[in-house]
Amino acid sequence: MPTSSSSVVRMHRSGIRELMELAIQDPTAIRLELGEPDVPTAPHVIDAAAHDARNGHTGYTSSIGAFDLRAALAAKVEAVNGLAATPDDIVVTHGAMSGLAMAMNALTGPGDEILLPDPEFPNWRMAAVAAGAEVRCYPTHAMNGFVPTLADIEASITPQTRVVVVCSPNNPTGAVYPPELLAGIVALARRHDLWVFSDECYEAITFGVPHVSAATFDTDGRVLTFFSFSKTYAMTGWRLGYVHARDPQVQALLGQLAEATVACPSSVSQRAGLAALVGPQVAVADAVASYRERRDAAVRLLEARGVPCVRPDGAFYLMVDVSAATHDSTAFAVRLLAERHVAVSPGSAFGAGAEGMVRVSLASERSGLLEGLDRLADLVHGWGATTDARGAANVAVTG
Repeated sequence: MPTSSSSVVRMHRSGIRELMELAIQDPTAIRLELGEPDVPTAPHVIDAAAHDARNGHTGYTSSIGAFDLRAALAAKVEAVNGLAATPDDIVVTHGAMSGLAMAMNALTGPGDEILLPDPEFPNWRMAAVAAGAEVRCYPTHAMNGFVPTLADIEASITPQTRVVVVCSPNNPTGAVYPPELLAGIVALARRHDLWVFSDECYEAITFGVPHVSAATFDTDGRVLTFFSFSKTYAMTGWRLGYVHARDPQVQALLGQLAEATVACPSSVSQRAGLAALVGPQVAVADAVASYRERRDAAVRLLEARGVPCVRPDGAFYLMVDVSAATHDSTAFAVRLLAERHVAVSPGSAFGAGAEGMVRVSLASERSGLLEGLDRLADLVHGWGATTDARGAANVAVTG
């Protein structure tokens, strides 16, 4: 039989998904491993999509998205993000991650390097590998709230670097990058002639600090900005995102890739997205307020239990330091699920910079979140318990 010669064979599966598959097998598990809002899509969005579907909005659209949605998104990008935009500057995608993957395929080739922050969202690396690119990382550190420095980014650039990826608010760390850092990154990219891919899927979710788009500081179209309906509007399964790109060649390349792969984004999802965008926004504000309250409650609980964490300024994740128990975050996550029936994402899934930590989703039902963190703290403090020959700990669940 022939074998694959694709670069995809070099792709490693996400550690988040591996824990998810284990958690699915435990019906009693408290699920804190996935970044998914715990509320359903707003009723007015579902009703509008159903109405439009019944009235014939079920066919193909343009490969880059329906014009009315792109026009509404251009208006949003101008009003909310402060970026000049026309409908031609917007490419609607099958989720933001699909847009990022298409951009990597459109703008890099074999041997090119894509620079990611460490900790990283693992799907970025997977998409880069699938595009045939090489991956390098620039460090971010817990002691600095996982906000990188310009010096560390510049030190990571090589002659092969073509793209620097930034993510603010950040997944997995919740860091929100200050405007002066974003301005510096864009200036750095201009000096080294790099593309900037700005992942802003969590733009609406910040806690007392402003979200600023990197493209605010772009003067020549080298910044591509990736947005999503998934987190802002609790529309993860609708698979709808969009890219703001000012370069006409980039717009054309993304459209060609969409035509060759997905044909067009789901027409029904696009109608839902339009309803979400122009309809009431109260559900968004309520969700952000709820995430902030859960963040505060979670941080208080961990502080009281003597378990360190990095207090996030945005997104809905909490990086919890379990290194007092073990630096093997995968072992910790597997044992936490097996013994305490709590699923979290191991830091190892996000790169070397997150080892010794686990990521907890704050977008989980409040009582389950706090109970899960209490059980996590129990395991941190009880890690040294005797294990049997198969390595499964015989620790009594407390609390």
